[in-house]
Amino acid sequence: MRVSGRIAAAIEVLADFDRRRVPLKTLLADWARGARYAGAKDRAWISGLCLDALRRKNSLAAAMGEASPRALVIAALRWSWEITPDALAEIAAETPHGPGALSESELDRLKNLTAAATGPPHIAGDFPEWLTPQMVRVFGDRAAEEGAALSARADVDLRLNTVKTPSDRALAALATVGAEASPVLSTAARIAAPDPSERAPAVSIIPAYAKGWVEVQDLGSQIAAAAAGDIKGAQVLDFCAGGGGKTLALAALMENTGQLYAYDQEPRRLKPLYERAKRAGVRNLQIKNPAGGDTIDDLAGKMDVVFIDAPCTGSGVWRRHPDTKWRLTPAQLARRIEEQDKALADAAPFVKPGGRLVYVTCSIFIEENEDRLDAFIAARPEFAVAPALEAIEASGILTFDGYRTLETCATSEGHLRLTPARLRADGFFIAVLNRAA
Repeated sequence: MRVSGRIAAAIEVLADFDRRRVPLKTLLADWARGARYAGAKDRAWISGLCLDALRRKNSLAAAMGEASPRALVIAALRWSWEITPDALAEIAAETPHGPGALSESELDRLKNLTAAATGPPHIAGDFPEWLTPQMVRVFGDRAAEEGAALSARADVDLRLNTVKTPSDRALAALATVGAEASPVLSTAARIAAPDPSERAPAVSIIPAYAKGWVEVQDLGSQIAAAAAGDIKGAQVLDFCAGGGGKTLALAALMENTGQLYAYDQEPRRLKPLYERAKRAGVRNLQIKNPAGGDTIDDLAGKMDVVFIDAPCTGSGVWRRHPDTKWRLTPAQLARRIEEQDKALADAAPFVKPGGRLVYVTCSIFIEENEDRLDAFIAARPEFAVAPALEAIEASGILTFDGYRTLETCATSEGHLRLTPARLRADGFFIAVLNRAA
């Protein structure tokens, strides 16, 4: 496809997003089925452009004076992809597949796009206006700055699986994809965010991945798993295991000792974990799948650590899934809050006296985090907050520089709120509660 045709396709996909409000991934797949002529590079190019347009939707619309798919796409090409206005004008005017010649107004605005980063917090920070109270509550006058960081492109983070091989050996095997060691965790590596028109390096096809030496996992997610602390030989329950990313990270911390249980109330989410655990060399895992009649009733009061990766709005991962912030509604936020309260209430009985409960969300909002813990502790006073940073340090994988970095993410209560503005990682909330002995 010519560039002009790719631009027109991106506009078409975003127009479909406005109509249907379904995940962008679904819309791109639907478009591709009707465009068999489009190759893999075409699809990656169009996907990258759509994602960048949605990342900066509010500020781009403000700069262009309208929020139409066409305005967002050409503004993203100018601002995020750094294509000059004159070059854009030439490409857009190509026939027969281009989006059509730029108007004088469009061309003028493209030449004065510096105003895109100004305005009220929801414009400069590129988040839905109705979320302004939540953003200001958590970040104060830094709401726009944090929102802008959540609108940037994300790096590709990797976890080096020490169950299979030492970290230095796994890192050396990643040289072909340009991975570098993380300064925060000794078992993490990072590949810098690729050019927007290109796919991220195909980590899943390199030998180190096939051998189970590495897993694709955001740094924030790895830090969250480390909040379980020193769990070698422990009894650990991953209560909302899902696809098992944090389950496998917990297994690595346990060094295949003790016993790790993975459970999720939605059985279909557990399906990938079976093969992932096998590839990772995990031998101390029992997957408790309700679809097979498994229950966890017999684990009540016996767990040293219960890990809750609670359902949430996903506001911390807007960098990777920018379409979700524009699809989020107040009703969905309220529903997630109910689910978080239920997860805490349901998981608490499995923590033994003297044990630990780790509560994690990939949300930045206080409503889904501190408020939920306050309500939980009011109902279960035998649980008390413990410093999350100390638990992570006890895991043994936090570096000296990592400790100093995470200190800047600590809340006054002792929790951690990770954000891309502070850590260049996804947004995560991490809390540790100890149950009285």
